[in-house]
Amino acid sequence: MSAGAEHRAELLAGTAVLVVAAGFLAWGFGTDFSREAGYEVRASFPDVDGVSVGTEVRLAGVPVGRVSDVALNPDTYMADARLTLPANIALPSDSAALIQSDGLLGGAYILIQPGGSPDNLSPGDEIEDVQGAVSLLQLMMKFVDSQSQDEENS
Repeated sequence: MSAGAEHRAELLAGTAVLVVAAGFLAWGFGTDFSREAGYEVRASFPDVDGVSVGTEVRLAGVPVGRVSDVALNPDTYMADARLTLPANIALPSDSAALIQSDGLLGGAYILIQPGGSPDNLSPGDEIEDVQGAVSLLQLMMKFVDSQSQDEENS
């Protein structure tokens, strides 16, 4: 094999590796490269354990959006989350946002429960009815404590 042919083969192999790597990056970041058309609403949670930028927002169990930002509000000490939703989904103004777990070891997602108001949320509005993350460890500790108190009382 001549030096020119060997150099060309190395160049083609290197180009193929770069193309595959770029494909994996685009797949891994998903919607971060292309901004989805839609609108943002806000929700302030007492606890957002398991929720971060990119977390799914679901409506009736169907993924419809993503969390676009999570930040601590220094005035209220609540976690302010911004949720990006598609423009074709109009949420009633009395909708609720709940942080749900995908299972015992799974991640979290935000479930939107639509309300019944005839008025809809506008871009930038806040979902006021919220429920923060429930810690499974705290629930188990409460159960253990209640069992030990029941044994002491009997």
